[in-house]
Amino acid sequence: MAEASSDVMDWPKKDNRRFLHVVYRVGDLDRTIQFYTDCFGMKLLRKRDIPDEKYSNAFMGFGPETSNFVVELTYNYGVSSYDIGTGFGHFAISTQDVSKIVESVRAKGGNVTREPGPVKGGNSIIAFVKDPDGYTFELIQRGPTPEPLCQVMLRVGDLDRAIKFYEKALGMRLLRKIERPEYKYTIGMMGYAEEYESIVLELTYNYDVTEYTKGNAYAQIAIGTDDVYKSGEVVKIANQELGGKITREPGPVPGIGTKIVSFLDPDGWKTVLVDNKDFLKELE
Repeated sequence: MAEASSDVMDWPKKDNRRFLHVVYRVGDLDRTIQFYTDCFGMKLLRKRDIPDEKYSNAFMGFGPETSNFVVELTYNYGVSSYDIGTGFGHFAISTQDVSKIVESVRAKGGNVTREPGPVKGGNSIIAFVKDPDGYTFELIQRGPTPEPLCQVMLRVGDLDRAIKFYEKALGMRLLRKIERPEYKYTIGMMGYAEEYESIVLELTYNYDVTEYTKGNAYAQIAIGTDDVYKSGEVVKIANQELGGKITREPGPVPGIGTKIVSFLDPDGWKTVLVDNKDFLKELE
């Protein structure tokens, strides 16, 4: 039995894993599309309206969904605002000119919450801005990258537990850990490839804070897999050991047919694993 279990747990390392998109809710789809296009330089990749379910989606990013990480914006009919909560941190965009984006945001009436300048205790130039729904975006000045949409930051109550969970359940690597005792926080950067070439999940632990409110704005991250059933088995084992739970058993989504499995991590953050082939069919 132990052999079977170790065989199961090796699956994420053999699997073709890739961050696909991050899903969150907005109060006015056209307003957000305009803002992301004008201020961030994102492109609208596709849009779909599901009147029966009373919602619309827009997919936006810096490259095609077949290769790039994108945002999936959800508009629920008649809902104009959401509670972001205290747990969600920010998205990050890598750019060669932080000041240029900040000026665009300011010109469009956006909210600049930190002016461009070096990060505390370092040389990287960063800034923080908010979109019309109040989501925070960190802008990081870097050279050219294939993946400008480079981070999703979420706060966790136990960093070591969270790191273990994402390694075990999702086959991610801890790319680096940043200890900042003077500011009372520690960060773990998790991902499938190096930070400068891919999207990373930035897990933040603030000293002595073990719980956060989730709100109802941020939804989930989607990750590609070659087999949702095998992946689901791994997640179940990680859930039993470290916490969290399966929220949707592996199988096809009614009406669409795409195979998925969804689950919560020990802090209650949701991830959806999506069948790679089915995902490409959706894009056709």
